[in-house]
Amino acid sequence: MIRRLAMGTASALPLLFSSIVAARAEGPLGMIEAPFGIRVGAFEVVQFAMFLGAMGAALLSAGWLIRERSRIAQENRHLRGKVADLNVALQRNEALLNLKDQKIIIWDGSTGAPSIIGNLSPETGVPEGRSLFLAFGRWLRVESVTLLERSITALREAARPFDIAIETSKGAPIEVQGRTSGGYAIVRFMDPGEARASYALLKTENYQLAGAISNLRTLLDAVDMPSWSRDADGRLDWVNAAYARAVDGDANLAASEGRELFGIQARERIGQERAAHGKFADELSTVVGGDRRVFQVTDVATGSGSAGLAVDISEAELVREELKRTMANHSDTLDQLNSAVAMFDANRKLQFCNQAFAKLWGLETPYLDSKPDNSLLLDRFRSDGILPEQPDWRRWKEQVLSSYHSVESQEYVWYLTDGRTLRVVVNPQAKGGVTWIFENLTEKLELESRYNTLIKVQGQTLDHLAEGVAVFGSDGKIRLSNPAFAALWDLRPEQTVEGTHISAIRRLCEARSNAESWEMFVTTVTGFSDERQTHSGHIELSTGKILSYAAAPLPSGQTMLTFVDVTDSVRVERALKEKNEALERTDELKNDFVQHVSYELRSPLTNIMGFTELLQTPMTGPLNERQRDYLDHIGTSSSVLLTIVNDILDLATVDAGIMELDISDVAVSDAVAMASDKVADRLKEHSILLDVRIAPGTGSFRADPTRVKQILANLLSNAANYAPEGSTITLACWRDQAEMVFSVTDQGPGMPEHVLDSIFKRFQPYPNGGRKRGAGLGLSIVKGFVELHGGTVEIASAAGKGTTVTCHFPLEARVFSIAAE
Repeated sequence: MIRRLAMGTASALPLLFSSIVAARAEGPLGMIEAPFGIRVGAFEVVQFAMFLGAMGAALLSAGWLIRERSRIAQENRHLRGKVADLNVALQRNEALLNLKDQKIIIWDGSTGAPSIIGNLSPETGVPEGRSLFLAFGRWLRVESVTLLERSITALREAARPFDIAIETSKGAPIEVQGRTSGGYAIVRFMDPGEARASYALLKTENYQLAGAISNLRTLLDAVDMPSWSRDADGRLDWVNAAYARAVDGDANLAASEGRELFGIQARERIGQERAAHGKFADELSTVVGGDRRVFQVTDVATGSGSAGLAVDISEAELVREELKRTMANHSDTLDQLNSAVAMFDANRKLQFCNQAFAKLWGLETPYLDSKPDNSLLLDRFRSDGILPEQPDWRRWKEQVLSSYHSVESQEYVWYLTDGRTLRVVVNPQAKGGVTWIFENLTEKLELESRYNTLIKVQGQTLDHLAEGVAVFGSDGKIRLSNPAFAALWDLRPEQTVEGTHISAIRRLCEARSNAESWEMFVTTVTGFSDERQTHSGHIELSTGKILSYAAAPLPSGQTMLTFVDVTDSVRVERALKEKNEALERTDELKNDFVQHVSYELRSPLTNIMGFTELLQTPMTGPLNERQRDYLDHIGTSSSVLLTIVNDILDLATVDAGIMELDISDVAVSDAVAMASDKVADRLKEHSILLDVRIAPGTGSFRADPTRVKQILANLLSNAANYAPEGSTITLACWRDQAEMVFSVTDQGPGMPEHVLDSIFKRFQPYPNGGRKRGAGLGLSIVKGFVELHGGTVEIASAAGKGTTVTCHFPLEARVFSIAAE
């Protein structure tokens, strides 16, 4: 009702105010007829209006307050409904959180103190107590503890969420989720079901595999071995840092751009081997950084492609090659020893033996190549009758083979059944094997026996020598002398007894000779020079006798003086010396004449040959048949004469000691071929066959190629001169230890033995059976050039049996200033 009254009053007020305004407009303030038929004065109307205004305002305020209170009451009812709903949701959430399949840890960012809500089944191995639960290391596996703590740290410090799977010490999988909300860090532990457990295990294994792959790739990046992996299509999907360095690129770019380390052929070979056998393992070469490198490559097929690894073995290959060369040199060195050497490994198998070992025991090469057992070798020596029978063979053999278990060398003396005496030394090796050294003492023992016999007869021998001998000790006293010494110096026997000082001998002898010689004898015997030298010469006595003396130092500071009566021989020597000087002057004149004539002949010969060739050309005009024949004869004779002149010049150069060899590698096959070509026309003219036999592995040697070809050409030309029509000349070549041997054999008439002594002399050809008589220089040149290389020449021939000339060259030529006489 109040509300309606207020509303009515409020509606009448405008009408009242409009009436007052109209009255004032009509005139002075007077009576006004108010609504509802009420007549009032103006003042009362004003008061009444003010009252009504105040009353209206109050009513309006009361109405607004009533409306606000009703709205607040309605909002309160709505909020109480929401609070009730929130309480229900909170109770439901708390019930859900307290289920036994999850457990939650909440960290408040301000305090850092964790709160724990929920439970997990005891069968999983998760403790219920707060302190035990937070001690992860007590109920989780080690790798799970590391993963969980690292993930929680990243969540709290960097707000990094995570979803991981861990494993308790009982083997139960647990899923763990980490999230942040506002200032809270929340970690939830959940017990997955069987399907989720399998998923969690797979997730754990996947993480472990990812970690293992990461560790493996980190390791491969750290090693200096190129490695790679390929997908099913054969494309590179990963390479390590070493691979990237090898192809000059970044690891990611090298894989994405497909930069290959090996060439196309090598990759095809790897693919074929991998497809056939599932694996490739072999050595391949490629260029890395501009250098050729050798790698041991292993590439295997995988379920999703393939993976490979390459190990740089370039240095190892160099070391291996050096080891092979060292072992070869070692074997070559041992093969040169006279002592027999055999090496056995820890399994008592023969690993190496030199030629002296095989020769000592008469063993065949195939048998030695089979690496026989040491015990079987001893049994064979016994069965062959080389080793003498022992009272207890088994015990004796065990004693000998005990060296395999010894650290000290053992030494034996074996007396073989054929009379040989061996000194046997067995040296244990560091790796368990032994080395046997057999030294043949037979000759040594024989020499010792002979030496002892020689010592016994020495006195008798010295007493009967015509040469005077006196041995002085370091104190200058006689140790030994023979009667010839006293007789040559006209001394009595009591004057040369043992213990007589050389000064006393000097006083007795220098009166018969010059004092300077005996002064030298005394100085040589009693001097303290560090370098003791031998002195020799002649001394002439006052009686006209001439003695040849020699002062030779002996061990232990002793000195031997020898004197020989050479009166007659000196006189003969003087005569021969004078004759020899005359012969040497004659020989020099001959050499000078030969050189001069040879050089003087060379120029006109060259002119003759040149004009002959010029006349044979069409530009000089036509020639008849006889003229052409004459020119051919002139050219042939000039070539022969020029060859003789050149041979003479070569021999003169050798005799003068100024011949120089141009040493280089000589390929045997090339030298033989070129020498054969030089005589091919001559052989064809007389239907002579050339049989060339070059032994396998001959290769090359160090010599002067030009001189070697000249030697072979001279030998073939000489053989072609004596070989019958339709016969065969054999040219053979082979290696003989440190020599290269060439042999030329013909089927000619041969030479008698008395001719062989002069066959190498110059200008002495042997015309028997030859087609034409030469200058007699071919074999002389052969001998001179071969000896200039440091080799030798042999000739074997007999009347009616052909001739064989054999040249022995050293594999490494040594230059001699004088090679021929």
